[in-house]
Amino acid sequence: MSKPSDLTYDAVVIGAGHNGLAAATTLARQGKSVCVIESRDGIGGMARNAAIAPGVVAPKMAHLLYNLNPKTLKELGITAPKSVSLPTVSLADDGRHVVIQGDLVSYADGSAHPEAATFAALHKRLTKFAALLGQMSLKTPPSLAGGLMDMATLQELAGLAKLGIGLKRMGKKDMREFLRILLSNAYDLILDDFADAPLAGMLAADAVRGAYAGPRSPGTVFSMMYRLGNGGDVRLPMGGMGAVADAFANAAKLAGCDIRTGCRVAQVIVENDTARGVILADGSVINARSVLSSIGAFQTMQMAGVQHYDTEAVRRLRNLRNKGTVAKVNLVLSGAPDFVGLDAKLTAGRLLIATSATYVERAFNPVKYGDMSNAPVIEAVIPSLSDPSLCSDGQHILSANVQYVPYALAGGWTPAARQKLLKLTLDRLEVYAPGLGRLVTHSEVLTPLDIETQTGAPGGHWHHAEMGIDQILTLRPVNGMARYGFGIAGYYLCGASAHPGGDVMGTAGRNAARQLLKDGVLA
Repeated sequence: MSKPSDLTYDAVVIGAGHNGLAAATTLARQGKSVCVIESRDGIGGMARNAAIAPGVVAPKMAHLLYNLNPKTLKELGITAPKSVSLPTVSLADDGRHVVIQGDLVSYADGSAHPEAATFAALHKRLTKFAALLGQMSLKTPPSLAGGLMDMATLQELAGLAKLGIGLKRMGKKDMREFLRILLSNAYDLILDDFADAPLAGMLAADAVRGAYAGPRSPGTVFSMMYRLGNGGDVRLPMGGMGAVADAFANAAKLAGCDIRTGCRVAQVIVENDTARGVILADGSVINARSVLSSIGAFQTMQMAGVQHYDTEAVRRLRNLRNKGTVAKVNLVLSGAPDFVGLDAKLTAGRLLIATSATYVERAFNPVKYGDMSNAPVIEAVIPSLSDPSLCSDGQHILSANVQYVPYALAGGWTPAARQKLLKLTLDRLEVYAPGLGRLVTHSEVLTPLDIETQTGAPGGHWHHAEMGIDQILTLRPVNGMARYGFGIAGYYLCGASAHPGGDVMGTAGRNAARQLLKDGVLA
């Protein structure tokens, strides 16, 4: 092992995804010296671009923005890349595709949808509830550990009081409805008001996006509201998701952060129950007064050593629910595909294969037994139609999130299994775009296992852990470890498995860094 360097940073951040970069920038803008360590050769984590084929650059994994927090961007000094709002097109087997943009819904041919008013009312109600819950996203989950006479505790509880006041101000009817549906399942809520058709399918699919759950699972209404945290707008960034990651990285560099890629942290140094830096895979040492980790919660514990945690903490983290169910399929096309019944503007939208709420529930069933669905839920986008700079020579990229695909496939992820997944994806897409398969010149299949291997996301889960009602707020990642401080003095969790969770927001990283400063670790 080489000797430690003479330089001691105020903080080392493990992982240069958007949350790690947000944490680093937050600290650096407060005058702290920060070093970011990334095992891969580039930054971005799941929000990065890659050269899929000659002349084709595509979003490797994540391809759309949902909940990028404007307050976080302002605090970090980030100018978000230009983006366009996309309509969601819920594809129908009979060609009567449904178009959703905000609270507006119609058929793809422009004709009125009979459930348009009902949808607008539901969207308005859920968006109002989501905004109420969103008040907590920029705050550390409260704790009563200090007692009711502790000023810091009282300040945190004031946030909950504000939530209660906001709920009361909604009026008795909305307050009762909020409390009624918060823990319920999306399937029943949706089918109370809608026919089991593509509009219902879209709502059901969004309620379980990325989750090891079907729309009948308890708590999926909360997940539906989570998607509406910043109004539910679906945006496609110009330059791909890599442009978003670059914006976070540029802010970190401008703030003075040292970003090192191609370096893997092998161990967190713990002395006298305090984090003191990291040891890299090559044996070199980086000293620091604190360490923040944006990788999975259990992996973060392992990096410091389980011997520093009590048995109950180890058990809880080991049993954290994080089974990924979403695979990524990237298709390079020789030309633009033709989706029957869609014009050019709608073909460039967010295309969803979820023909009913029942379809979504049935797609989930095989995953329970380690098998992939023969009729998966697919979210596809052709970003090159909106941003031609991604491809050359008339090529296009079709980016598809394919859900429900098991992390641990029965029989393993053999080449034949990967080919089966690709064929299932193409077969479903060809129902709506006949001849699409003949346009494919190159394909890439990333299973949940691949996603874990390439990004470190535990279980290949896009949010690092389920966003179920038992793994949010004061229970995220687990009870007793929900306030970013991670059991060892100066050691903090700043990734998607911390509050408020996944999506490309940067909020978890920002919150963790602010809590570290509040705790006086770097005073």
